[in-house]
Amino acid sequence: MTVKTPFSLSGKIAVITGFGAPKDALSNGGAIARLFARQGAVIEGLDISAEDAQNTVEAIIKAGGQAFFTSGDATVEADIDRWIKSVLQRHGRIDILINNVGQSERLTPEDADTNIWRAQLALNLNSAFYCTRAVLPAMINAGNGAIVNISSVAGIRHLGKPQIGYNTAKAALQQLTKTSAALHAKNGIRMNCVLPGLMNTPMVRRMAQKYAGGDYEGYVAKRHKQVPMGHMGAPEDVAHAALYLASDEAAYVTGAELVVDGGITAMIPE
Repeated sequence: MTVKTPFSLSGKIAVITGFGAPKDALSNGGAIARLFARQGAVIEGLDISAEDAQNTVEAIIKAGGQAFFTSGDATVEADIDRWIKSVLQRHGRIDILINNVGQSERLTPEDADTNIWRAQLALNLNSAFYCTRAVLPAMINAGNGAIVNISSVAGIRHLGKPQIGYNTAKAALQQLTKTSAALHAKNGIRMNCVLPGLMNTPMVRRMAQKYAGGDYEGYVAKRHKQVPMGHMGAPEDVAHAALYLASDEAAYVTGAELVVDGGITAMIPE
């Protein structure tokens, strides 16, 4: 009797946006790429930072996996189309797409800068649309595929921060996922969202510089305190949620939102 390894991605081709990470830390995209590679997937990553991307590629290869890197901007249609075309030329198919790029900026309705608003929609929403549109023909032709969009609990809940561009983009990303999932279920393609809460990624250090006067320890402590579990989540928490949704174990799951937030959205807003 042959027993299948749970959550195996053996031989699958996974394309991931924003999969790079600093040498001394781990991003959501970097954690997803490394976990998927350990589960047997061939990783094809797109990142705007060649240095961060190379860190991920080297870590995967050192661990015995396979990974390739394309330099590009996920908000630029031509970059996405060129990347997906090159992956299809190299492997002949794409089994998994992870739309991972995203970042929040402070923005309020009464004084919103138009350029920041547009940039927030481009990064957090348009990038996923461009990638999804680019991979769908190959997935439809194959009769299967899994797309996982990394959204945020900000798409379903105001978290006390003025970030209307980010909140709006993530809410739209979730609706894009649900609608597309319904439209393409007949093609054997599943589309789902992971909704992380407050995660302890390299972005936190940059946010501390920008919003807390460089008080990293104090900023981290404040974020830990906001979570019912008492601490922020780790990039690996996002990665494991993405793995479930991308795997065959989630074969009957589509149009779903998987919240990974330590209980934040279960609380009554203050």
